[in-house]
Amino acid sequence: MADHPVDEKLPPLKMATTGLQHVAAMYAGVVAPPLIVGAAIGLSATELTFLTGACLFTAGLATFLQTLGIWKIGARLPFVNGVTFAGVAPMTAVVASTDDKSDALPIIFGAVIVAGVLGFFAAPFFSKAIRFFPPVVTGTVITLIGISLLPVAFGWAQGPDAAADDYGSATNLGLAAITLVIVLVLRRFTRGFVKQIAVLLGLVAGTLIAIPFGVTDFGPVADADVVGFPTPFHFGAPQFQIAAIVSMCVVMVVSMTESTADMLALGEIVDRPADEKTIAAGLRADTLGSAISPVFNGFMCSAFAQNIGLVAMTKIRSRYVVAVGGGFLVLMGLCPMAASLIAVVPRPVLGGAGVVLFGSVAASGIQTLVRASLDKDNNVLIVAVSLAVGIIPIAAPEFYHSFPENAKIILDSGISTGCVAAVVLNLLFNHIGGRSREAEDVTHPMEAGEEITEASRERGHAVTPGTP
Repeated sequence: MADHPVDEKLPPLKMATTGLQHVAAMYAGVVAPPLIVGAAIGLSATELTFLTGACLFTAGLATFLQTLGIWKIGARLPFVNGVTFAGVAPMTAVVASTDDKSDALPIIFGAVIVAGVLGFFAAPFFSKAIRFFPPVVTGTVITLIGISLLPVAFGWAQGPDAAADDYGSATNLGLAAITLVIVLVLRRFTRGFVKQIAVLLGLVAGTLIAIPFGVTDFGPVADADVVGFPTPFHFGAPQFQIAAIVSMCVVMVVSMTESTADMLALGEIVDRPADEKTIAAGLRADTLGSAISPVFNGFMCSAFAQNIGLVAMTKIRSRYVVAVGGGFLVLMGLCPMAASLIAVVPRPVLGGAGVVLFGSVAASGIQTLVRASLDKDNNVLIVAVSLAVGIIPIAAPEFYHSFPENAKIILDSGISTGCVAAVVLNLLFNHIGGRSREAEDVTHPMEAGEEITEASRERGHAVTPGTP
């Protein structure tokens, strides 16, 4: 019996190039949090490089846990893990509230360790929520993941620095458009292996085209060390402060919610639906990776939704490909010069490729919604309201400005709020009070028979025409 595509081992060259493609897709997301937090602390360029390398190294370890797995840990899906952006706001808040900035990272690391350990033991209970994720919920959440990521691609397309004079310039937008066109042309007119690595080829071509415009910066390569190891607790032993721990526990809940949605999305895409056992194992990998990460000076780890788009687009479903990508991340953490090669890719070029990647996620969500019986008014309402709630942080970023900071950690995540809204509305319309509605309808035999038949279909029961 042939292996499922998820367990397929591809030829070495194909594994390496497609694994590198995954790294290219998520690199900017991994390095952004340490750059932001490090800058807030006032780290030197050397220390900032060290912190960034540590986050790459720990992202690789967490990706190994997810893809290869040990015991009951790891979803064993093509699932990339890295530093979650949800933790940036509370981490910078910790920095701002710390008088001695040298204590900021130890306090953050201590809080992440506690949140990771608590999350690890909570994983099997959290995973039981799987029964509350039918296609009407999962399709909505997957669509929201793609929609929520698209603004990231649009930001990349404009440039790396919003305060720079060339931010959103014709040159930057032009490079993004050229990269997008290259990827589309490769996907349309090539076949086989070349078609599957179209995004990687688009990034390489876009980077080369950007050189004459002075957008490609090779400075990071020249300044980087060849070898470097993230020494355990390089910034000091972890410190444990209640306020920081509570903040990071809230982030952990948000992260676990998003990871659950991501696993459901990826399971649909690779044709291996994520059940309760898979989700529990995946959440254990997330949380264990987060607990280990601070030991090597990294932050909380979570699923990277942008790589789901890459799987959807390339149709390469092997988890071993992503494990190879995790290997590249570990090597980059050990070799700063190797990490700097990815940093050479201009942000506008990444933005052009990101449009394809993130749009593919949204399209996968729409495909799932097709199976969600949208001919029923109840399901239409669930999708409509949940999408609206999830899009609030994108369409109106200041909508929750008057709420407490801890509340905004959750509310500013459209994926989390949209997911909660979809689950609650699905319970309200399709579960709670279902029997009483059916009982009321029995007074009209014709209508009652139709309603019971439809209700049975929704719950997965077989109904034979004419059966009482």
